[in-house]
Amino acid sequence: MAEVKLAATPRTDFGKGAARRIRRDNRVPAVVYGHGADPKHVALDGHALWMALKTPNVLIRLDIQGGKSELVLPKAVQRDPLKGFLIHVDLLAVKKGEKVTVDVPVLTEGELAPGGNLLEHMLDALPVEAEATHIPESFTVSIEGLEAGHTIRAEDIDLPRGCSLAVDGSTALLQVVAAQAEELPEEEEEEEEGAEAAAPAEGAEAEQPAEGGEG
Repeated sequence: MAEVKLAATPRTDFGKGAARRIRRDNRVPAVVYGHGADPKHVALDGHALWMALKTPNVLIRLDIQGGKSELVLPKAVQRDPLKGFLIHVDLLAVKKGEKVTVDVPVLTEGELAPGGNLLEHMLDALPVEAEATHIPESFTVSIEGLEAGHTIRAEDIDLPRGCSLAVDGSTALLQVVAAQAEELPEEEEEEEEGAEAAAPAEGAEAEQPAEGGEG
């Protein structure tokens, strides 16, 4: 995995007011932690960080102004729930050769067997342990021709060398479920039942009113 280089400015002001001022300057407050060192509070360019985070588990080389560079991984990303812009990022300091536990996205390719069956995603990402500088970007699973009842488990994923599961191998990732027959809404069912009850039985003649007379 290639490194993405980002410039970082140390932060000395904290709190909501300071964070808002940083974001008004199109920057994002962030904290670097790990290896038992004191957390480092920095600010990053918002657009550059947003572009970097498009790659899952992106490896970032932080060039901290006035200090040493840091190799980091994004661990927690906060976004505005409505507009989606970045609010805050936690970054984990790592070293080459160091093992880390990350969630790697699981992608699918191919088409299910005909019949209208559905693919249920039990997990969208697979937890694995890998070297910080060799984290897979994603795992691609073929679902071509799979029938209802088929399950793809963690142990079915072909892992690259140096990568191991961080979850039980029997954990289900994907499952093919049978298509459900559509049910009529309750109101329509009641209308049909009422119509059937009101209709005369097949072959029966309508009852004629009896002729009445005096005497």
